[in-house]
This record gives sequence, C-alpha cells and structure tokens, in this order.
Amino acid sequence: MDKIQKMALQTTKEIVVKFIEIGRISPGNFDQFFSSIYHEVLRTIMEQQPSDSGPELHEQGD
Repeated sequence: MDKIQKMALQTTKEIVVKFIEIGRISPGNFDQFFSSIYHEVLRTIMEQQPSDSGPELHEQGD
C-alpha cells in the first residue's frame, strides 16, 4: 500500500468514526459506507496529486 492509499485509509477511518459518533452510521452497517467513502477520499486526493507532486516525480526520475 502506497503513501497516498494509507492517507486515504486513515482519513476514511476518521470520517467513519465521526459518522458513527453522531449516529449517521452504525457499527453494524459501516461496511455499506466505508468503501464508497474511501474511494471518494482517494479520488479527491488523486485529483490534487499531479499538481502537488508532479515536479517531485520528475526529480526522482533524474
């Protein structure tokens, strides 16, 4: 699992815990929501990734 996926996973965990705390998701049905929240968080991070780390990727290739 790469750094971006770990970041998305941690963020998703925090979001799901907050939703459980406020009663929007229950521990019994979190599996119905976790995957869709994770993919949305990952998509959002990846949309920002090219502009943020594009030069870093180029420098690593040198």
